[in-house]
Amino acid sequence: MQPTPTTINFASLGLSSTLLTAIEQRGYNHPTPIQAQTIPIILAGHDLRAKAQTGSGKTAAFGLSLLQKILQHREQPKQVMTGNQIGVLILVPTRELALQIADALTDYASTITPRIKIHSVYGGVNINPQMLALRGGADILVATPGRLLDLAQHNAVKFSYTRTLVLDEADRLLQLGFSAELNQILELLPKKCQNLLFSATFPPDLDQLIATLLVQPVQIDCAVQAKSLIEQRVITVTQERKNALLAHLINEGDLQQVLVFANAKNTCNRLVLKLGKADIYAMALHGDKTQAARNLALKKFKQGECRVLIATDLAARGIDIEQLEAVINFDLPRSPNDYIHRIGRTGRAGQSGLAISLLCEEDEAHFRVIEKRMKMRLEREYLEI
Repeated sequence: MQPTPTTINFASLGLSSTLLTAIEQRGYNHPTPIQAQTIPIILAGHDLRAKAQTGSGKTAAFGLSLLQKILQHREQPKQVMTGNQIGVLILVPTRELALQIADALTDYASTITPRIKIHSVYGGVNINPQMLALRGGADILVATPGRLLDLAQHNAVKFSYTRTLVLDEADRLLQLGFSAELNQILELLPKKCQNLLFSATFPPDLDQLIATLLVQPVQIDCAVQAKSLIEQRVITVTQERKNALLAHLINEGDLQQVLVFANAKNTCNRLVLKLGKADIYAMALHGDKTQAARNLALKKFKQGECRVLIATDLAARGIDIEQLEAVINFDLPRSPNDYIHRIGRTGRAGQSGLAISLLCEEDEAHFRVIEKRMKMRLEREYLEI
C-alpha cells in the first residue's frame, strides 16, 4: 500500500493495541492517504463518502475502523446481540468481492479475543449453509444484495442492532441494477445507522441519491493517487485481427499474468479457445460460471497456474491481485467509470502497471468520451503482426 507523505502512523489514528499488533504482523508500516483520512472520521461516527483509487487500501480503511468500533462496543454492556442479529452490514456487488473482504477482515481480526464473528453471503451457492452459519448472528456480515434479501425473507437475519452500513463499490450498488434491492434493504435497517460509501468513482448523476442516504457526511477524495504509475496504451486494429493481436501482445510482450476484459460471456469463452490454439493457457470468469468454477479460475490465476484470465466487468469489482502485470481491454467498457475500474486492477498499491486497449475504427468516438472523462489524450499505435 502506498504510504502517506506525512508522519502519521496507525497508533495516532485511535486503533487499539490488539489491532496495531495485527497491522504490524502484516507489514503495514504507515497508513495510506485513504486510511489516514477516513479512520478517525469513521471512529467519530460520521457518515462518509470516500473516493479512492482501487488498490489504495479502502478495505483496511473501513475494516480496521469497524473492528475498532466493535471492540469499543464490547466495553459497553448495554446491548447483547442474540440470535441472528447483525452488527455491521457491508454490501458489495459481486460474490468475489464479498469473499475477498470477509477474508481480509478475518485476517485483521485474528488477534482479537473473544473471536469476532465475520460471515459472507452471496448467491450462486446453496442458501442452507449460510442460514445455519447465521443462527448465532454476526458482528460483521459481508453480503451481495440479492442473497441478503433472500435470507431476510427466510428470517435468517435481523437488523435491530445494526449500527453501521458500508457500501463498497458504492457507485455500482447505487445504479439501476441494484437500486431496487438496495431500497428494500434500507427499509430493513434502523433509521439511525452510520452510512459509509466507498468507491473509485462517483458519477455526478448519483449525487441526488447519495444525498438521501447520508446525513451531514464528510467527503474524502484520494482518487488522484498514483495514476501516473499505470502506462496506458491504445492499439488500433480491425475486428478480424483482434484475436491475433491479443495473442501477439501476450506472447511477444512475455506477459505472464494478464487480465483481459470482454463485454460478452460468449466472447470470454471463445477467447479461451483462441488463445489455447496459440499455446496460451486462459480461463474465463463471468456470471454464467458456477461459483466453484469462478473460485477455481481466480485461484489458478492468482497462483500463476493460469496465465490469462478473461472476464466481464463483474471482475473489475472483485479482483485484488498484488502486482498484476497487465490489463487488456479486448472490448472497450460501456462507460468511462468502468474503464477506471478496469485499469485500476493493475498498478495497485504504488506498483507500476500496464493497461492496453484494442481500438477498432467504430470504437473511436466512444474512446474519445473515455479520454475526455480521464482528461487525457492517448497516442494511437499500430502494430504489424
